[in-house]
Amino acid sequence: MAITSIGIGSGLEVEDIISKLVALEKKPLEGLQAKAEKLQTKVSSYGEIKSLVSTLQDAASKLALDSGWNALAVKSSKESAVSVSVSGIAAATSFSVSVQKLAQSQSTVSTAISAGASIGSGQLTLELGSWNAGVFTAGTSAAVNVTVSANDTLSQVAAKINNSGAGVVATVLSDASGERLMLRSKDTGVASGFRISSTDDDGNNADNAGLSRLNFDLAQPTVGMAANSYQAGQDAEAKINGITVTSAKNQLVGVVPGLTLSLNEVTTSDALITSTVDKEAMTKNIQDFVDAYNAVNTLLGDATKYDEQNKTAGSLQGDATAVGLRKSLRSVLTAGVSDGVFKTLSSIGINLGRKDVQGDTNLYIDGSKLNTALDDLENVKKLFIQRHDDGTSTGLAASMKSFTGELLSFDGLINSKTDALGRESDRNLDEQAKVENRATLAETRLRKTYTALDVKMGTLQALANYMDQQVSQWNKKND
Repeated sequence: MAITSIGIGSGLEVEDIISKLVALEKKPLEGLQAKAEKLQTKVSSYGEIKSLVSTLQDAASKLALDSGWNALAVKSSKESAVSVSVSGIAAATSFSVSVQKLAQSQSTVSTAISAGASIGSGQLTLELGSWNAGVFTAGTSAAVNVTVSANDTLSQVAAKINNSGAGVVATVLSDASGERLMLRSKDTGVASGFRISSTDDDGNNADNAGLSRLNFDLAQPTVGMAANSYQAGQDAEAKINGITVTSAKNQLVGVVPGLTLSLNEVTTSDALITSTVDKEAMTKNIQDFVDAYNAVNTLLGDATKYDEQNKTAGSLQGDATAVGLRKSLRSVLTAGVSDGVFKTLSSIGINLGRKDVQGDTNLYIDGSKLNTALDDLENVKKLFIQRHDDGTSTGLAASMKSFTGELLSFDGLINSKTDALGRESDRNLDEQAKVENRATLAETRLRKTYTALDVKMGTLQALANYMDQQVSQWNKKND
């Protein structure tokens, strides 16, 4: 506070008077600030409600889609040889698999050259395709040319091949005899084989000198890498229930709808593959839905109630929007369906409220009853999702997904309520600012008034002092 001399002239406790009058002017702030705090608490509560409703929508969406009811538990009797996973919409089934061949890449290796020496200069041409009885059939990929300089080492040649995108992987192997270039197809399968030819700057393209040492062409079996041992590209081959199937990779995708079979080793006996309805996954999806509903319901219940024992009100006590929202969510769950064996949640073991707890409105699962109901999966699914001829979907999950989607929409109930609270909060802040401004003006006015009073009182006091002096002198003269 600035140093002031107001009150010296009048002898009044002016600062105390002004302070109290300004405090009286600011008195409305107490109510406004208390209201602002409540508004902020309401905004926070609706933010939490929005988050929990979003979680409920996600849980309902899983049960409102066909994919949410297609979970399968898959198993292989020989996991090390043939493993299985669900990759799409699959059905419960069982079948046998045997593996005759695994897919492999074509690979070969050059003869050794001195470490760090040049292999020659010129151009290598790499082509992808398939070999059949020594005859090469080019694939759809264009041939790739790699230029080799006279000073390039074998490691530099390998790097150029790897950077060319030719579909061939190059590696340099070093041992006591020198360096060798190892090449293999990037992909497995017969169609991923390769042929390599060269245009050597010395003009000798097939003399096992210079770049021709890196040639690979089975039509010239004595030239370059073709003269060395090599591994041909090979497709995987398996039998499913005795029917032969092939694949360029060691995976069979879509051969059995919705399943991916990974071939890991050649078998001597069949592996049995089984896929069954995954009750555990279904139960978890339903439990997630129940938990999400209970979280919203509990929050709304706590926020809107009045605790008689502690004499405290919830953050949304008396809020008609929150009370109505809780009732609407409950109505969606209790609406039931008209078709199917199971028409209500209680018919599959999901009960609303515990009988021994008054006012309890949460959901509770009877695990044994639900497990039995899931044996009739199609009818449990109908309770949560029903398809109609006009393309619409009903059922508890479909209805809840639709309802929560409306709540969370841009102009839905929750955003509209939050926006309304935001506007009310802004008005409250404006009112607080007005009170502060009035108090500031009042303080300015009071200081001006008391300053003028101080000046006047000072003048009168000076006059009174002068008159006292004159009277005193006059009395002295007459003594």
